Amino acid sequence: MGDSPFEIAGKSAIVTGGAMGIGFGIVRRYVEAGANVLIADLDGELATQRVAELDGPGKSVSLGVDVSAPEAGQKLVGECVANFGSVDILVNNAGVYPMTPLLDQSRESWHRVLEINLTGLAFVSKSAAQRMIEQGTGGTIVNIASIDSLHPSMVGLAAYDSSKGGVLMFTKAFALEVAQHGITVNAIAPGGITTEGTATPLQGSGMSEEEMEAMMEQFAAVIPLGRMGVPDDIAKVALFLASPAAGYVTGELIVVDGGRLLK
Repeated sequence: MGDSPFEIAGKSAIVTGGAMGIGFGIVRRYVEAGANVLIADLDGELATQRVAELDGPGKSVSLGVDVSAPEAGQKLVGECVANFGSVDILVNNAGVYPMTPLLDQSRESWHRVLEINLTGLAFVSKSAAQRMIEQGTGGTIVNIASIDSLHPSMVGLAAYDSSKGGVLMFTKAFALEVAQHGITVNAIAPGGITTEGTATPLQGSGMSEEEMEAMMEQFAAVIPLGRMGVPDDIAKVALFLASPAAGYVTGELIVVDGGRLLK
């Protein structure tokens, strides 16, 4: 596979929010492809457990970290370099998804969403890009945005939607800024993805588990491809964006929603 345009073997990657859901799906694909991955997650214990579950030529280590902390970026970069020698790929997947109408939302709750989903993402990207520039070999940043970056999917997500709209514009602005250094910055906009948390009532929603399941069924019913997505649907696109095959793609948003936004 040495000449494959999809080759990422030997690359060093950081995946935030990498212990479950979309994040762990990306970790699994990267390790299978031979990349060495730092699994970063607020739940450091779960991240450590995930390391033992991986099977592939790539290596993995774990780190418990809150991406909204001011020192998070340098901590992540330092850990990745200490273990693997470089930072070649960053996947900003960590995020929160509370469902609270703005009329009921506190200022503190609003800021927490923005701090994790947008500010943390931006400054982790800054730290990773600084290291990539220092290395002089370019690099790849993949941001997990949302279809809500383009269109609100339901009431109660004003903070989340604002953060994800910001992720889209940050992706474009930062792509322009670091292109001269051979760093690409792109985003993926997942639609409805079935993960460990989708059957659990969203924080602040006031919904029961049954109501949450009914909402997800209604969402799935309007997806043209006829099913909810799974983490691997996103992971395969993240693998493409991290590979040389996407070397001439930057500042773009790839929508992966089964056609949901077509309706």
